[in-house]
Amino acid sequence: MLELLVISTLNGVLFGMLLFLMASGLTVIFSMLGVLNFAHASFYMLGAFFGFQISRWIGFWPALFIAPLLAGALGAAVERFGLRRVHRNGHVAELLFTFGLAFAIEEIVQIIWGKSPVDFRVPASLDFPAFRLFSTNYPAYKMFMLLVSIAIFVGLLVVLKKSRVGLIVQAALTHPHMVGHLGHNVGRIFMLVFGVGTALAAIAGVIAGPALVTQSNMAALLGPILFVVVVVGGLGSLPGAFVASLLIGLVQTFAVSMNGSLAGAFGPLSPDYAQTWLSDIWGVTIAQIAPIMPYVLLVLILIFRPMGLLGTRET
Repeated sequence: MLELLVISTLNGVLFGMLLFLMASGLTVIFSMLGVLNFAHASFYMLGAFFGFQISRWIGFWPALFIAPLLAGALGAAVERFGLRRVHRNGHVAELLFTFGLAFAIEEIVQIIWGKSPVDFRVPASLDFPAFRLFSTNYPAYKMFMLLVSIAIFVGLLVVLKKSRVGLIVQAALTHPHMVGHLGHNVGRIFMLVFGVGTALAAIAGVIAGPALVTQSNMAALLGPILFVVVVVGGLGSLPGAFVASLLIGLVQTFAVSMNGSLAGAFGPLSPDYAQTWLSDIWGVTIAQIAPIMPYVLLVLILIFRPMGLLGTRET
């Protein structure tokens, strides 16, 4: 029992930090620009495929730096030549634009790399067990993922809350004309913020690619849960995204490891109910409903606390 508790907690924290690594860029873009980017998971996928291709040419460590730069430059171009023109038509037009962009990126990835998973492997320098916990060897690469996620969280907090750059960016969102009169190029600020947000998604892709399966539908698999993280934590709240990521990671990991059900707790149903739909629900295990738990949490948050756990915006 102790082994299950410790291992599940560690796995939950690692999964939660991976979610935060992906959701941090989405949170930055929304908090700074007010744009809910449906294509964010596609930039995460692009980071994974860029990382795979570059790692084949010159190695994983150069890919970890070059792939996010490429994705960030692509994101900045999307903001400058696409999203900025759409912005004047309102938020619905922005959502539709990023929604269509997500499908376009997925199709382009399938044309270049195909639909089958690619062989993106953990670098040899991190392919060893970091430590042994009970009977389980924990990979050093997962510890690397955890450290990178924490470093990005701390770095973003410092830049956004304590630095002059962060203050200018936040002021450009609420008072763009005043910031422009002070000599700052507001359009360039928005473009760079969007580029940084997509680069953060690409970093998550490069790091998660070797640990997960790198394939053309990876954006569709993990994209929806990113919005759960952002909404549960609070739209635009970086600390909220951090807390929500850990909460969802722990909830899902513990749920997957539990085989309990109503039938196990209270015994089988009486013969009168044995052939009804209630008997099917009675035998469902916690592990079977684990995938829907984050979405149940999303619904509850929207009902009882629409601004999220640590958010301040209700719309």
